[in-house]
Amino acid sequence: MTTEQRLSSAELAGVHWRISSRSGSNGGQCVEAGPLADGTGRVVVRHSHHPDGSLIVYTRAEWVAFLAGAKNGEFDFTEQGAA
Repeated sequence: MTTEQRLSSAELAGVHWRISSRSGSNGGQCVEAGPLADGTGRVVVRHSHHPDGSLIVYTRAEWVAFLAGAKNGEFDFTEQGAA
């Protein structure tokens, strides 16, 4: 698990944030993610409606594992009967 990390505004200035194309344009609750430009491979995640709020920072290995799980359907909770 990643411990709390403080990022400066300079570190965040180089992040190219991306929002899922599936989030639509209806103002839904969206998360944004983007790699830090510091060469570490870390990925930052934030709430798009609160860009100055809390961030979650993942190591490259954590992010790769998350993406693999998502692509493998491990987070398809609606398929398992959860709403």
